[in-house]
Amino acid sequence: MRIWDINPGYLNRQSLLGEHRELHAIVSIIVNKKKGYANHPETLRWVDYGWAINQRHRLLASEMALRGFTDKSPVFTESKKDAWPTIYIDKPFRQFQLLETKYQNKEHGRIPLPKNAQQLWSQHKYSVIARDVNLYKKLGKDVAKLKPYDDFSELATLLTEVLRQQPEIGGIRNALQHMWGYVSDCPPLPTKGEIDSWPLSRLLHEIQLRSYAIQNTYLISSTALSELDVWTNENGLIKNET
Repeated sequence: MRIWDINPGYLNRQSLLGEHRELHAIVSIIVNKKKGYANHPETLRWVDYGWAINQRHRLLASEMALRGFTDKSPVFTESKKDAWPTIYIDKPFRQFQLLETKYQNKEHGRIPLPKNAQQLWSQHKYSVIARDVNLYKKLGKDVAKLKPYDDFSELATLLTEVLRQQPEIGGIRNALQHMWGYVSDCPPLPTKGEIDSWPLSRLLHEIQLRSYAIQNTYLISSTALSELDVWTNENGLIKNET
């Protein structure tokens, strides 16, 4: 059994759907107090973290939707709001290594597995902007100083944990406006007034559609392209602006 901690965008189709099934199995074991796999390390680390496993499910569902799948099995666990398990089965950097081995000569995920700190940072930067602009500026400077072969295991853990934080509405809009700049010339061209009137969910959806329409690999390789949907859609914890 495996619930990954890195963004679901790194998972290929088989791994994405597989984690979705296993997450529901773990929820069923915990909620219904089933004995099978009750003492599995992956199960144990999610006990009493109902809110977090619910959030992980939302992340999976948002990534699945981006790839054309429809999730019809919501999770309703809510315990320990805003708290995530402090234990990793494998640290995020190790998870990238495991997937690299697993995906040899196989389909990869939407987001390429990072080869260095610069690539990892590029993939996470808009998710970080949505949460903390000052951290975004600091990490940008820190990463720029690293060599392509430098260890980035600590950065992988930091970014994984930053993305667990709830962004503010203003932060999400700021990130989406940055992303919009890469697809704003893709028709149909809305007016400035139209864009300003869009709720966050509509703006993100337009960015998703246009990113794939023009094959903007920079945005397609961004964690924000799916994970911000968790905070803007009708099931998220931030409601759309009115």
